Amino acid sequence: MSDKPTTSPVTDWRTDYDIFDPDYIADPFSVWDDLRQECPVAHTERWGESWLPTRYDDVVALARMVPALSSNDPIVVRPAEDTDENLVDGYRVVNAPPISADPPVHTWSRRLILPAFSPRMVAEYEVATRRLCKELIADFVDKGEVDGAVEYAQQIPPRVIAILLGIDPSKANTFVEWVRGVLEIGLSNPVVRKASSEAIRGFFFDEIADRRANPGDDMISDLIKIEIDGEPLTDHHIMGTCNLLLVAGIDTTWSGIGSALWHLATHPEDRQRLVDEPELIPTAIEEFLRAYSPVTMARLVKEEVDFNGCPFKPNDKVLMNFPGANRDPEQFEDADKVIIDREKNRHIAFGVGIHRCAGSNLARMEMQVAVEEFLAAIPVFSIKPGETTTWSGGQVRGPRLMPIVFPTNS
Repeated sequence: MSDKPTTSPVTDWRTDYDIFDPDYIADPFSVWDDLRQECPVAHTERWGESWLPTRYDDVVALARMVPALSSNDPIVVRPAEDTDENLVDGYRVVNAPPISADPPVHTWSRRLILPAFSPRMVAEYEVATRRLCKELIADFVDKGEVDGAVEYAQQIPPRVIAILLGIDPSKANTFVEWVRGVLEIGLSNPVVRKASSEAIRGFFFDEIADRRANPGDDMISDLIKIEIDGEPLTDHHIMGTCNLLLVAGIDTTWSGIGSALWHLATHPEDRQRLVDEPELIPTAIEEFLRAYSPVTMARLVKEEVDFNGCPFKPNDKVLMNFPGANRDPEQFEDADKVIIDREKNRHIAFGVGIHRCAGSNLARMEMQVAVEEFLAAIPVFSIKPGETTTWSGGQVRGPRLMPIVFPTNS
């Protein structure tokens, strides 16, 4: 298996794609458009062998191909690593059930967390989320400019997840650092990824020990009380679930918020329409999720599979290219256009099948509240002239630096 570096340029996206290539990060859409016509399931040997489907129907079919395509252990496209270095006390440094588990563990571990993301609970979190957004905006509304990614979008999900887990929200910036270390910087730097993973692991084990001694009204305390077949959950399982909420619930959602703001900053007609018709915001959020889907999950091939003539081999990785699927013109009319009042929108930004995102209600709420509050306070804004937006690459795409300017009342 090759571990070809990203420094060599891509010459054929059909047989040598690179999700870390600067051109792909800046514009993956044109790559997907070409591949759908020429090679719907591309292949590469970079970062370990993997496959990239680009058609909606193919991605849906692959996502449901369990257990031939496994989710056991977090699957990411990154340089090959010594497996032993990822083990501590016989466990992987960081696990993330249920998303990193196959049935039967997936089934019961997913059932455990669903109540925390029910519409009723999300409605309770909305109060704190709206207050948080107002507080963040108050810090920069009189300045006439803000980094919409760093100072706004990236500040919201860490604090909401902290509230859910009963953790001090002031840890938000530390959470951001750890999450970027796992899902962004660490994808091409195993040392950073391992250090960030170990930091998350140690932090949550300490939090679990504290809740055992001092139970509270939070999700960690609730997980400690649960028994499966008469046995309590292990600290390792609780830690893994907390890790899932931290990593999967933060980077993905702040990327969604940032992408929505970026679109509104660069499409004044859509921004003005949402200012004039705020009741349209929920529909617009669904379109932003479709058009700028942040997450590309992955599966590990467990047995030989011939998928439409593509020979998947054991230990190959298959990218669940939900963003590419959501741009498929066979599924969506005018798929390359962002239509904020799109009526038919069966996007799969939150995945499909048994691993569909359990926290989708929470993510939608955070995105909607973040956009509503920003537009209410700052109805006119744009990208700062002469500046550009920096996007992250890999398996989560979203703005990382986004200089925004706007008029002030002062």
